[in-house]
Amino acid sequence: MIPVGEIEAARERLAGSVLRTPLLPLELEDTPAELYLKLENLQPIGSFKLRGAGNALALGSPEELERGVWTASAGNMAQGVAWWARKLGVRCTVVLPESAPETKVAALRRLGAEMIPVPFEDWLEVFRTRSYESLDGLFVHAFSDPGVMAGNGTIGLEILDDLPDVDAVVIPYGGGGLSCGIGSALRQLAPNCKVYACEVATAAPLAASLAAGEPTRVAYEPSFVDGIGAPEVFPEMFELGLDLLDGSLVVSLDDVAGAVRLLAERARVVAEGAGATPVAAALAGHAGSGKIVCVISGGNIDASKLASILGGTTPV
Repeated sequence: MIPVGEIEAARERLAGSVLRTPLLPLELEDTPAELYLKLENLQPIGSFKLRGAGNALALGSPEELERGVWTASAGNMAQGVAWWARKLGVRCTVVLPESAPETKVAALRRLGAEMIPVPFEDWLEVFRTRSYESLDGLFVHAFSDPGVMAGNGTIGLEILDDLPDVDAVVIPYGGGGLSCGIGSALRQLAPNCKVYACEVATAAPLAASLAAGEPTRVAYEPSFVDGIGAPEVFPEMFELGLDLLDGSLVVSLDDVAGAVRLLAERARVVAEGAGATPVAAALAGHAGSGKIVCVISGGNIDASKLASILGGTTPV
């Protein structure tokens, strides 16, 4: 668990650079709960990753930063690190999977990051080894990093500021850095609040691992929900999840597409697939009743995929 003092210190470091995002009610008829949206899609890079990346770089030494910064990411953490690198005037390199969405690749070009596309399995290996040939400087792990999780945990502080009697928070689960960061804040400051991870059925290793009682590898199918999902859960993140999370809520691709469509049509919110998974789970009743916060983790979705969803189909 990340100590709440470290999360509060991260909030001070990030103040003035990271948007304090609004928490807005989602007003719908016949919902199983009172739903609220934590709109991290409104951050300057369209994703919550700005928080963890910023805190991690702030904790780095001048000597590390002088050699440059790098990360492995499918797009959103890459944008977070690149945004801060540009702000600090240091070089940024990103190792990304060859399947990374064009929307996120284009954003990295705008931010001036150097990109190294690699096969998916090679990309996963970087998360395990925390190394890549010829890359030096400060490595920012996308999820398994205390500084990153402390930065992410600032979302939990803001939720409690705005809705102190929240009953449950539903959070997309990719590597676990977002849910465990927010979960750390909530467990210490609001222990009665439920904290749920959320996964898509085509890539739900946390749910399978929790059921098995140990990290378990699952079949992985790439989809338009590119911001979350993997073949496996890292052991250290599994252990954190056991302490901090009340379970993983699994939803279908069709349900996620429906949530993306609903958010756009009813709330005028553009969410990427990962960002819409909590809404899909909450609307299905998986998170229970009461006041439920859905963390809309990002809004970086390819225009063609969004158009397909708005047209009533689920893209691959």
